[in-house]
Amino acid sequence: MKRKLTSHNFILGAVITAIMLSLILLGFVWTPYDPEAMQGSLKLHGPSLTHPFGTDQFGRDILSRVLSGAGSTLLIALGTILLGGIIGILAGALTGYFGGWLDEGLMRVNDALAAFPSVLLALVMIALLGPGTYKVMLALGIAFIPSFARIVRGEFLRLREMDYVTSAKLIGVSTPRILFVHILPNILPALLSALAIGFNNAVLAEASMSYLGIGVQPPDASLGRMLSESQTYLAGGPWCAVFPGLFLVLLILGVGLLGEGILDQFGGGR
Repeated sequence: MKRKLTSHNFILGAVITAIMLSLILLGFVWTPYDPEAMQGSLKLHGPSLTHPFGTDQFGRDILSRVLSGAGSTLLIALGTILLGGIIGILAGALTGYFGGWLDEGLMRVNDALAAFPSVLLALVMIALLGPGTYKVMLALGIAFIPSFARIVRGEFLRLREMDYVTSAKLIGVSTPRILFVHILPNILPALLSALAIGFNNAVLAEASMSYLGIGVQPPDASLGRMLSESQTYLAGGPWCAVFPGLFLVLLILGVGLLGEGILDQFGGGR
């Protein structure tokens, strides 16, 4: 049966992700108010035309803080999958293609890292390094290496015995070209789906760390810390938690659906 040109997950995920990323990118260059500006007279004002998301316990505009905090979350998530992805893809490609002692050695290191839950490993590293945006990015990037390495290794093990790879070897194609020109493009659907999952996990991990107070530090806004600070004011100002939480949910939902859609659309014939 001929594959459909589009999948519902792909379309819906792309639309939600595009909207959320547009809002985040807007927050880098413009917010309605200064995210850190406090106005005691506006303490815990509900949503209105002047403050669409309301104000928090210090009279700060929640919409401005959500846009600013989401920008920090995006940078950390992208840095995490960039660091973890590059190292993990390289390790998985080498071990999956060559096997032998290289596979044994690198996979034992990978298994040692994977033995710890990624968030727990990142928490331990943050405890040693101290809190901060770049330290969170580094800790999460290292913690996410095993997941990418294992996925890529499995795909390379599957594809290295394919006829087109064998033919490339016989005609003298160089190993780097076989790895990154002949094999890597054929694992892109699975890899992109894994990157989407990794992005969502990084978003949740960053929010969790900031919620605990060891992630993004003041004066920078953080969605996780906004959720933590709003607990005391849930009865009198539920919007303080609703809008940061909703933004996180929609971002994760959009990227998750997009990742599933990519796998459905381009990986269904594997």
